[in-house]
Amino acid sequence: MVIFKSKYPDVEIPCDVGIYQFIMSNPNKIPDDKEVFIDAITHKKITFGDLKRDTKRFAAGLQDHGFKRGDVICIYSPNQVDYATVVFGCLAAGGKVSPANSSYTAKELACQLLDSGATVIIAHPDSISTTIEASIDAKIPKSNIFVFGDHEVNGIQPYTSILSIREAEPVCFTPEEIKTTTAFLCYSSGTTGRNKGVETTHYNLIANLMQIRAFEGDNVHSGICYLGVLGSTTIVIQKFDIKTYYRAIQDYKIDIAPIVPPILLLMVKNPAKCNLKYVMCGAAPLSQSLSDDFDRIYHIPIKQIYGSVGVLLPNIEAKIISEKGHELYLRGPMVMKGYLNNQEATNNCIDKDGWFRTGDVVKVDKNGYFYVIDRVKELIKYKGFQIAPAELEYLLLTHSATADAAVIGVYSEEAATEIPRAYVVPKGHEPTTKLKKEIIQYVASKVSYIKQLRGGVVFVDKIPKSASGKILRRMLRNGIGFNELTLEESKIKSRL
Repeated sequence: MVIFKSKYPDVEIPCDVGIYQFIMSNPNKIPDDKEVFIDAITHKKITFGDLKRDTKRFAAGLQDHGFKRGDVICIYSPNQVDYATVVFGCLAAGGKVSPANSSYTAKELACQLLDSGATVIIAHPDSISTTIEASIDAKIPKSNIFVFGDHEVNGIQPYTSILSIREAEPVCFTPEEIKTTTAFLCYSSGTTGRNKGVETTHYNLIANLMQIRAFEGDNVHSGICYLGVLGSTTIVIQKFDIKTYYRAIQDYKIDIAPIVPPILLLMVKNPAKCNLKYVMCGAAPLSQSLSDDFDRIYHIPIKQIYGSVGVLLPNIEAKIISEKGHELYLRGPMVMKGYLNNQEATNNCIDKDGWFRTGDVVKVDKNGYFYVIDRVKELIKYKGFQIAPAELEYLLLTHSATADAAVIGVYSEEAATEIPRAYVVPKGHEPTTKLKKEIIQYVASKVSYIKQLRGGVVFVDKIPKSASGKILRRMLRNGIGFNELTLEESKIKSRL
């Protein structure tokens, strides 16, 4: 078995300070009047000096409110220009930050509050009723709920009411504590089951920042303007809207935008003047056809972040386990501590030697570029052979009658094996039996005998996806999140 190493030299990762002190140490000598966060809609600005002062005031207020080292703050809100004040204030107080999906229902939010052990919630004003409902189940008193902004909402005080006159001395950690103390508790998207709390330590975060700095080089400095990295100016859009997005790029002369495939698709469908230096696309696979369309319209480079292709960052090792379907394993200082309250899940993905099982099926070329093909859990097992749904999905999207597509494995009792079934959103054609046969034949003409669509084609009104664009195949298997456009499909028992 070959262990792949990064072509970049290892970087030294400091472990003498926590993430708060690391960020605020200001190695690039950013002046206090440098604007580091700007709201694209309200134009509210936060300078580096504001951030340093208010995070320590927020930390002091939390401590006066009974917040202790190791306590958890849950942030339930879409993007906010004040988000960083809460995040770094919590870290300065020695706490843990647990961001919650702003689209969560009260039940989903309550689950995260209970699992994370959060004692304080900072919410968006529009989400107060949901927050209060969830807080009852989680047994968090109203006095520990606050809203973004400067005004009381339904009896809930603004987060600014916590700000103390004094500035707290940020909590310090020993080198060993920096490596083991959780700073962030972000929850998985739950595409394959119950959401899990990912424990990211202070050391993990510092390591990743050092790796990115070494890799990006001149692209990471205080003169760059990002849409949505500290030290540089970051433009914050509270709620995504394509017109606001384009206007912010032009008004603030944004250089780099981190995005997800659905935003890239909107940009392709709604072309406009755009002077970005490049975009960073991640969180979900990006199809070749969408990438080509974007390049044809904008001529702007796309940097893909893990999801599809890339080289190893400094300090990272990789190996590919062929007997597990060419699954990628990674080892390095950025690998999470584990899953909160779930030792079994942690043991299943991080072995005793520190190798993290990604669950991604990959291949690597002679130049050291890794290509993510699919997820191991999504592989279709056909008579001992493995079929990657993403490969068939990309192929389906090249058919002129396909607007979107997803493929899952369904169980055939007749064949006693799983077989691939395609869910297709038709484009410019009636969803007829003739079109189904045409699509099946089209795929058959371009793949091996093993990969043919033996489970047929189902026409649907949409493909269920997460906000970042990941296909929710679990919902397809359970028959939710979409409507069939025809009912002619033969009954095949879906894999659970």
